[in-house]
Amino acid sequence: MTEEATRQTAPPLFVQYLFLAVDPAWRRLKPEERECATTELRELIESQSDITTFAYGTTGMKAGTDMLLWRIAPELDALQESTSRMMRTRLGAYLSVPCAYIGLIRPSTYVRRQDSQEQAALAKERGHYLVIYPFTKTHEWYQLGKASRQGMMNEHIKIGHEYPSIKQVLVHSTGLDDQEFVVAYEMDDAEQLLAFQTLVMDLRSTDGRPYTLRDTPVFTAVHRPLGELLALAC
Repeated sequence: MTEEATRQTAPPLFVQYLFLAVDPAWRRLKPEERECATTELRELIESQSDITTFAYGTTGMKAGTDMLLWRIAPELDALQESTSRMMRTRLGAYLSVPCAYIGLIRPSTYVRRQDSQEQAALAKERGHYLVIYPFTKTHEWYQLGKASRQGMMNEHIKIGHEYPSIKQVLVHSTGLDDQEFVVAYEMDDAEQLLAFQTLVMDLRSTDGRPYTLRDTPVFTAVHRPLGELLALAC
C-alpha cells in the first residue's frame, strides 16, 4: 500500500479544543476546599488513557476564558463522556464552556506527502505559546478551478516555509462544526511570537486572502503542566 493510501485509510483522530471559564464564586471558597477539588479534576483528566490532553492558560488573554484543553481521541464519544465527567466534579460545578471546537486530523488537500501540520498535530511535546482560531473560506473559493486554488495555496505554503520555527496544526471541521478548519500555531518564545505576527502580516497580501470568510476570534494561550494551570486559573 502506498504512503498516500495509508494516510487516507488510517483510523480517524478527533480533536477538541475545549475552553473553560471559572465562576468568580469559586475563588471565594476556602483554600483547602479549592485545593481538594482541583486535585479531583486533575486526577480525572490524567486518568483518561484514551485521551491525550494538553493544557493551556488563557486567563487575562481573552475575556471570558481561563483555560484551554487541547484533546485528541480516536472516538468522539470519549471526548463527550469525558467532558461530562469533568463538569460533574466539584470544580466542574463552577466551570462553564464559553467556546469549543471539534474536528479531525486528516491529510491536506494541497500537500501529497505527510507534512509538518500532520506531524505537529501528533507531537508529544507542545510549544510554550499557542495561537488558535477558526477558519472558513468563501463560497467563491470552491468555485475556482483546482489548479487556481493549488497555485494560491502554493504561495501560502511558500511563505509559511520562510518561518520554519513556527509549527502549524490544521484541524478539519467541515461538516462537524461551524467553521471549516481550526488553525493553530505553536511558538517557543517571545521572538517566535514576533515572527508569527510578521508571518500573519505577510499572508494578508497573498492572492488567496480575499477568499477568507472568517478567521476570528483569535485566542492566545500559554502551555502549562495541568497541575500548574489549575493552581493558576482556579
